[in-house]
Amino acid sequence: MYKKLTKSSDRMLAGVCGGIADFFEVDPTLVRAGYALLTFFSFSFPGILLYLLLCVIMPKSEVE
Repeated sequence: MYKKLTKSSDRMLAGVCGGIADFFEVDPTLVRAGYALLTFFSFSFPGILLYLLLCVIMPKSEVE
């Protein structure tokens, strides 16, 4: 079956990490924690910029 990367309705901010978790079929908490660590250890700016970029690029889920 064809899967599409979309924002999740299980959201904390914009649904980006939840959407990534849905796409890879993992726990959203693990994706959020991993993303927070990545952002912290990359001196924040690249992680925040990537999140904002994904907020704009990722389409909303059709099942909201």
